Amino acid sequence: MKSFSTLQIALGASVLVHAAVLTTRFVDPESFNRVFHDTPLEVILVNAKSNEKPDTAKAIAQVSLAGGGELEKGRATSPLPPSAFTNFGEAAEDAQRKTEALQEQQAQLLVQIKKQLTSMPPPDPKLPANDPAQAEREEKRRQLIKILAEIEKRINEENARPKKRYISPATREEVYAIYYDSLRRKIEDEGTSNFPELAGRKLYGELTMIVTVNFDGRILATEVVETSGNLTLDRRAQSIVRSTGPFEKFTDAMRRKADQLVVVSRFKFNRDETLETKLTNR
Repeated sequence: MKSFSTLQIALGASVLVHAAVLTTRFVDPESFNRVFHDTPLEVILVNAKSNEKPDTAKAIAQVSLAGGGELEKGRATSPLPPSAFTNFGEAAEDAQRKTEALQEQQAQLLVQIKKQLTSMPPPDPKLPANDPAQAEREEKRRQLIKILAEIEKRINEENARPKKRYISPATREEVYAIYYDSLRRKIEDEGTSNFPELAGRKLYGELTMIVTVNFDGRILATEVVETSGNLTLDRRAQSIVRSTGPFEKFTDAMRRKADQLVVVSRFKFNRDETLETKLTNR
C-alpha cells in the first residue's frame, strides 16, 4: 500500500464503488409487490382428491385436485339453487326470532288485559265510597288501564316505524333467499360490466356495505361500514349499487313481514375484473 500514491488509491476506490453500483439492480417495490397481488390464491375446502396436480393453481386446497371446478372464467360466487344460505350468522336469525316472539307475547298480553277489564264488574253506587273491596277493585282497574295504555302506545309507535328485515347468511325463508339472489346477481353484473377505475387504472379491493331496499324496490341507503382503504373505490361501489336499482317490488308474503330489507354484503373487486358479493355479519 505504501508503494501507491494517494491519487492511485483514490482512483482504485472509485473504480470499486462504481463497479458495485453498476452491478446492483434496483426494483420498484410497488411493482414487485404487485406480482403477488395480481395472482391471489383463495383457500378452499374440497371433498374430492386426485393424484394429478393442477398445472396452474387457482386456489389453495387441503389435497391435490386437478381439473376440479373448471369454469370458463373464475368460480361461481354462490351455488344454485339460490337458497344456499347456511349455518352462518345464527345470531341475526335468533335476534329476529326473539323480536317476533316478544311482539307475539305483547299482543297476547294486550288481549288478556282487555278480557280482565271487560270481566270486572262496574262500580256499585250503592256501596259506600270507602268500601275496601270496591276500592281495591277500582285500584286494580286503574292499574290495568295504565298498562293497557302503555302497551297500545308502544304498539302504535312500532307500527309507525317501517318494519325492517335483516338478511344474513343464515336466512332460510325461500322468499327472501330468492329475492336476495336476484339482487346479488344484478349488482354483480353491473359491477363487472362497469368495473371501477381511476385514470385508466382498475381499482381492486374489498369492502363491506349495508344496502337498505324499500318495499317498492327503491334503494334507500348505501353505507360503507368497512372501507377498502381506497375512498374512490368505496364511492364507486356505492354508485354501482345505486345505479342497479330499482329492484323488484316485494311480494305479498315479504310485505306482510317487512317494509324494508337491510343487507350487509362483502364486496370484492377481483383481479379478473369481476365483482363478487357475499352476505356477511360484519
